[in-house]
Amino acid sequence: MVRGLARGSINPNLLTVIGVSINVLCGLLFGFGYFFWAGIILIVANLFDMLDGSVARLTGRVTRFGGFLDSSLDRLSDMVVFVGLMVFYARDTEFHSTLNVFLTGAALMGSVLVSYTSARAESLIPKCDVGFLRRPERVVLLIIGALSTHPGSPNLFANRMPAVLWILAVGSYWTFAHRMYHTWREVKRADASAPVKAVTTPVIPDSASAVEASSPADSASKTMEERHKKATKIVPRPSASG
Repeated sequence: MVRGLARGSINPNLLTVIGVSINVLCGLLFGFGYFFWAGIILIVANLFDMLDGSVARLTGRVTRFGGFLDSSLDRLSDMVVFVGLMVFYARDTEFHSTLNVFLTGAALMGSVLVSYTSARAESLIPKCDVGFLRRPERVVLLIIGALSTHPGSPNLFANRMPAVLWILAVGSYWTFAHRMYHTWREVKRADASAPVKAVTTPVIPDSASAVEASSPADSASKTMEERHKKATKIVPRPSASG
């Protein structure tokens, strides 16, 4: 698929925009409760998300703006899916659940924090991709939760979206904390290995050293003044009566 798209001279940025558009459709399907089809659409959307970078590298179209666009629209794709889930569980239906709304909101905030921490940390350290719940893992979990949703099914593995939301809510903040600690440790290590600049303080000379540090001309003038004072010193005559 990558080679076929590369031969067709497809712009990688166009693939990125198509991917986020399909994710918007996925969020709408989640909001209306069509979980199974939302899972299928989510697979297709993230297929485009994987293709854009590969096509860019194969065709030599890797640009800084392309990386910025891909990263920014990935955040939008994540939030659209979570908002769709929040709308579904907040609706006045038999599936209404305040707890699931809260878990979805917590997972949304956690996913944004994980991505932001990585982007901000990489302005201080070379790489910050630690943690077990990155974006690919989040997408796979959402797909599992969506495809397993079959209302009324007695199967043990059916309707696992609430369990997925628990994992996303807790795991995202764990990954966020892990990246915070990793960045702190790497910055501290870099500061410790950096060379320390020696600080020199100016030395204020005392009076004796100041005299020694004076120029030869100043010393000569002072000596001449002292000799002149000795020569012009008035010596009193002895009195006549003496």
